[in-house]
Amino acid sequence: MVLPFLSINDFKLEFKPEHEIFRKSVREFVEREVIPRIAEMEKTRTIPRDLHEKAAQQGFFGIDIPIKYGGQGGDTLMMVLLSEELCRAYPAFSTYLLVHGLFTYPILKYGTEEQKKKYLPQIASGEKLAAHASTEASGGSDPAGIQTTAKKINNHWVLTGRKMFITSGDIANYYIVPARTSSPPSRRERWRGITCFIVERDWIGVSASRMEMVGLKASHTAEVIFDDVKVPEENVLGPIGEGFKILMDTYDHGRIGVAAQAVGLTQNAFEKSLNYALQRNVFEKPIISYQAIQFYLTDILTELLAARFLTYWAAYLADQGRPEAIFVASIAKAYATEVAERAALKTINIHAGYGVAVENYVDMLLRDAEIMKIYEGTNEIQRMITIRQLLKKVFGIDLLGLS
Repeated sequence: MVLPFLSINDFKLEFKPEHEIFRKSVREFVEREVIPRIAEMEKTRTIPRDLHEKAAQQGFFGIDIPIKYGGQGGDTLMMVLLSEELCRAYPAFSTYLLVHGLFTYPILKYGTEEQKKKYLPQIASGEKLAAHASTEASGGSDPAGIQTTAKKINNHWVLTGRKMFITSGDIANYYIVPARTSSPPSRRERWRGITCFIVERDWIGVSASRMEMVGLKASHTAEVIFDDVKVPEENVLGPIGEGFKILMDTYDHGRIGVAAQAVGLTQNAFEKSLNYALQRNVFEKPIISYQAIQFYLTDILTELLAARFLTYWAAYLADQGRPEAIFVASIAKAYATEVAERAALKTINIHAGYGVAVENYVDMLLRDAEIMKIYEGTNEIQRMITIRQLLKKVFGIDLLGLS
């Protein structure tokens, strides 16, 4: 046994020719359309509408949506490549484009055919934006502790609550919103009684206000308030009272994309550092000739390659339907985002004074990396998920059942 796997054959990673073709097309788009506008987006703290439309024309909003619903029908590996290449240029644009996956994935897996036909084509085309409104002020790492409520009245539900730190919350047209619809039967089963709803922003009682964040400046983060919002019965997503399972499945899938973001950011850091080290002269020779700088660059590159393999492997396992993808995704997310943080710090050190000059946007790497460590589940949560899944797979031990 190759603990926690059964064979060395489990450590396999395969790409199709179309994966590389797609990656190159995204790289070309990024070089042509995104990089020249980083300064503009950092200043305005928003994604220009024309850039949104160009990305939509490339089909980037619908990569993970089946062709029958207007998407590209891509797999998880393709989403990872998109996330990495976009994040290599400008992480906020990656977040803006890819956060809709936290809306489309649960609808694809748990939604009715009517829900899929109504919402997915508009997201795939880029006509509408979507968000996932789960986090609350009381704690984002404890979805079972959600305080937002929904009460059934006749043929609709009345939704009341406040959500915090919602990516695209002030510009999204649609939200996935989990709310408590009944009390949990016991403390051990706190997760029971949560139901997911599809909510539209233009409904009466929905309001949102933007929150300023230290990083990902152009991606829009907001507080969203639901004040006695009437939600039709047909907008319940999945079984009533089983929403927690939908949330966990969605996050297990979504954190692979965050790992890919971190890989892209680290790639950016490495390229910036290498180019600067070749061009910057100190004591009449380029700084790359000094051992300290060589060690910095080697460390960044080594961890970048390791993080990339973990991330691609998690995506490959997910595409194969392997249950191990859950804890490999957690490992990849925790490792890749911490690698990104270390790479950002080394990049600042390599650039010295230029590394803390705002107009060079080297500091942006660190600001954005810190957020990646937090959203889609903090890295402490990822470590908990990893060991729980490991014990369950190998020994059949449920840590939650022991608490």
